Amino acid sequence: MARGPAKWPVAVALVGATVGLIFAGLSSLDYIKHLDRQVHGIHCSILPGAPVEEAAASGCRTAMYSSYAALLKDQVWGGIPIGLFAVGAFAFFIALALHLLLAAERAPRRAVHLLAFAGATPLVVSVVMATISATKLGTFCQTCIGIYLGSAMLAVGGAFAWHDDRKTARQGLLRGDAHEDEVVGEDDVAKEGAAPRGMGHGAILAVGFMTLGVFAIAPAAVYLRSVPSYDRRIVGCGSLPDPSDPKQALLHLPGATPRQAVTMVVDPLCPTCKGFHERLVTEGYYAAMDAQVLLFPLDSECNWNLSAPLHPGACQVSRAILCSPGKERDVLEWAYAEQEGLLAAAKGKDGALEVTRRIKSRWPAVDACLDDAKTKQRLDEMLRFATRNQLPVSTPQLFIGDTKLCDEDVDIGLSYALSRLAPALRPQGGS
Repeated sequence: MARGPAKWPVAVALVGATVGLIFAGLSSLDYIKHLDRQVHGIHCSILPGAPVEEAAASGCRTAMYSSYAALLKDQVWGGIPIGLFAVGAFAFFIALALHLLLAAERAPRRAVHLLAFAGATPLVVSVVMATISATKLGTFCQTCIGIYLGSAMLAVGGAFAWHDDRKTARQGLLRGDAHEDEVVGEDDVAKEGAAPRGMGHGAILAVGFMTLGVFAIAPAAVYLRSVPSYDRRIVGCGSLPDPSDPKQALLHLPGATPRQAVTMVVDPLCPTCKGFHERLVTEGYYAAMDAQVLLFPLDSECNWNLSAPLHPGACQVSRAILCSPGKERDVLEWAYAEQEGLLAAAKGKDGALEVTRRIKSRWPAVDACLDDAKTKQRLDEMLRFATRNQLPVSTPQLFIGDTKLCDEDVDIGLSYALSRLAPALRPQGGS
């Protein structure tokens, strides 16, 4: 008596594929919303119905802005979000699981095999992406975790469906697509007269994998054809009227192989500056920069452009950077790495003293320099440079030569914009 595939494993696979589709869809939707070159709230919760968050720093935003979030980022503004490939793949597995459930005993055994073996591919991709998140990004996107969970459920459901099919074959309860010309494995011959099992019909599985590929590529292909062109918008957003620095107040922090002069305006305790710096380094752009850096702490303790501190403690950290000749970049990157702790300390009791204590604990050589008049004067000169060039009170800012990179291109459009404004920055390895 023939029977169809066990329903509960297929149902588990169906639920997993549905969960994966929901989270992949939310991830892709968040990405696509940013095609208007503005910053929007994003879904960053394991709960699909949770409200979007507006925070500038989160695991989901870090993942979205990273070089791993999309393909062809230097060819298409923002690139092609990899979530679209997941949308297509999970849609395929939903259709396959529904077919197995509805067709029951009429469903071919090869469909079960396809669910088992192809269904493991999203889990493999999820493991790779989770490893990248842990080792490269240092944070996890909760929406991505939802995709990982859906992929795991899909793989588990497919594995148990295959196990049940194998058990059924050994019991001689094969369905109609078990033919005498199937390839027989030694362990597939049942002791009580079960019909041979084996994979066989490799062409059927090959067609199944090809169909999966078509499903996975289709959303990305539609996206690629419909995404607008931004070539006319990548022309810069202003310039430096007076880039001269006669008192040499700005820091000179060139990359390993400097080829392009740039000016960067950063606040060492600005979360967006941290993410921007990390992208420039990890994507290889910083290596080619002959960078001069303007420290612009958004802290009213030293910055007269503000009436209240946005990033308290940024003035002390900026002075510590100025007090570290030859190690300025090291101190800046330390501040980025310790940013959350420094901001929290600055907002606590005796905040300024606690920030200073942390700085001196890590960089004891700056002790006598932090409150020196020359250090404060140099930071004032940086602020005067910003005022003289009418720079907005915001960070980060990047000037390619004298041309300002538009704020709208600092995030997901970075690779595309730099490839057009500064082809000399094309990554060639190193940092």
